Amino acid sequence: MENCISNGTEYLQRIVPNGLMELIFYLGDKPQALDKAKNIPENACLSGQQKGYYDIIVPAKLSLFSILFQPHGASMFFDIPISEFYDQNIPLKYLLRDKAIELESDLYESKTFCEKINIVENFLTNQLRKYPKKYELNRIGQSIALINQAKGIININFLSSEACLSRKQYERTFLEYIGTSPKQFIKTVRFQNAIHCKSKNKDIQLTELAYDCGYYDQSHMINDFKTLSGMTPKQYFSKCEPYSDYFQ
Repeated sequence: MENCISNGTEYLQRIVPNGLMELIFYLGDKPQALDKAKNIPENACLSGQQKGYYDIIVPAKLSLFSILFQPHGASMFFDIPISEFYDQNIPLKYLLRDKAIELESDLYESKTFCEKINIVENFLTNQLRKYPKKYELNRIGQSIALINQAKGIININFLSSEACLSRKQYERTFLEYIGTSPKQFIKTVRFQNAIHCKSKNKDIQLTELAYDCGYYDQSHMINDFKTLSGMTPKQYFSKCEPYSDYFQ
């Protein structure tokens, strides 16, 4: 993405949890988070599952290239429990040392989008070869498929039973591979589905939206929206274009 603001001014963007980890390379100026604890420390970083929202100031000269992983995808490329990235932006150099600097330099010097894709695909393929397929990956992948199919309207006891694990074993394994608890992840997926449903039907009433997306009532949906976006559903949809990174 290149900055598409015609007059080149900065603007404020709210980041909300989307259920996906992201490997981001800033090839121009970095955004600055209003909350210093959320600041982006380096030009190349891995963003973990997010607990809540935060605001960033997007600079006039933004240029970024990023890779979104499937919820359980990042665990295939990095030999570290994905829970270590929870609610953080971790510099890539902490994970890969000199290789991160080389990769960032290659992307900066590349002239076309296709060149950037080739560089990153080669890097990810080499990472994939380093680590054997992890034993629990299929088990957790099936859980993600069930959660997606149910749009987050699903019971954790059912998921642990389908995975042939006790509730505690399941929660521990899920946290290691996804980077957040099943409860938090399901809440995020349900939130993203509400945004997705609103994007498909702009005229849907909030009461109907809450019912369709598996909330107990409208108050339940309001509480989740406030936690994850800092706004009520009415405020969110009046200020933000409904677009779900997870379902779209």
